[in-house]
Amino acid sequence: MIGLTHYLILSTCLFGIGVYGVLSKRSAVAILMSIELMLNAVNINFVAVNHFINPDQAVGQLFAIFIIVVAAAEVSVGLALIISIYRHRKSVDLSDFNLMKW
Repeated sequence: MIGLTHYLILSTCLFGIGVYGVLSKRSAVAILMSIELMLNAVNINFVAVNHFINPDQAVGQLFAIFIIVVAAAEVSVGLALIISIYRHRKSVDLSDFNLMKW
């Protein structure tokens, strides 16, 4: 039977893959996808802990829905910024993003 530890291990693996993607990728789109993977790992934690600890209330699901809404807003703003920078720089490589340098 699948228990809480299985969900926590799955979520830890997904979060680790997301952290690796954020730290190792150079493409801004790949980094946004890695951040989404990390947020989905947190959603798995919330839903699994809520299901096994307190199944009568839907607090974990509410937090997961809130995170999904915030993640959708984050991706839309992030993609808008990436498209804007791509139009000026013709690249989405993060080493080319030196807009804040003097």
